[in-house]
Amino acid sequence: MDYPREFVEALVTLSAALPADRGLEDTLARVAGLATEQISGCDFAGCTLVRDGKATTAVFTDPLSPEIDGAQYESGRGPCLDAYREGVVFRIDDTHAENPWPEFSEAAAAHGIRSTMSFPLAGEQAAIGALNLYSRAQANFDDNDAISAAVVAHSSALLASAQAYWSAHQLSEDLQTAMLSRSTIEQAKGIIMGARHCDADTAFAELQRASQHQNRKLRDIAAEIVDRQAP
Repeated sequence: MDYPREFVEALVTLSAALPADRGLEDTLARVAGLATEQISGCDFAGCTLVRDGKATTAVFTDPLSPEIDGAQYESGRGPCLDAYREGVVFRIDDTHAENPWPEFSEAAAAHGIRSTMSFPLAGEQAAIGALNLYSRAQANFDDNDAISAAVVAHSSALLASAQAYWSAHQLSEDLQTAMLSRSTIEQAKGIIMGARHCDADTAFAELQRASQHQNRKLRDIAAEIVDRQAP
């Protein structure tokens, strides 16, 4: 079969229209849903995400997807993982036949899946996972390099947009947290200065000593002092 150009066109439309603030996993869910709707014979789809070296099926259109993927996560090898690691598309035409991923193939066959295809997904700066298609039909996914490249490119553009938004969003939250921590530390210093009749440097040094002695973050020590002083 040929990949329907409607799927690629839908991805292009999605990459242009989907707000970046939809978030990474929401964006992935839209991509997986489009694949299931537009690609003939694709019974369900899922997205493997790799975070801090740990792979998980973060998004799926059928609960069988994470059950099948679990075999490759446990063994450390599978088409989804290799698509992520090597940045290329991998296809299994028959899960009953010999291939480089026996654990994954056995799990897929046990759930009635005969063929699969895995596309690498790249974020703003690096690979983040893979888009995985599953079919109950043997050899359902014929090779089509041009369409495969389009799928990877437009999916990656979506993810880069989502990641860029959430990176900025996280930075804003981190700055807000830092500002709140600084305010709490200043309040704690004022309380110590009033109680010990000392200057600001001496009060801050006392906070530092308490942090080191108790092996706790300075902001937590400060928050505790402020909380005790509160009416």
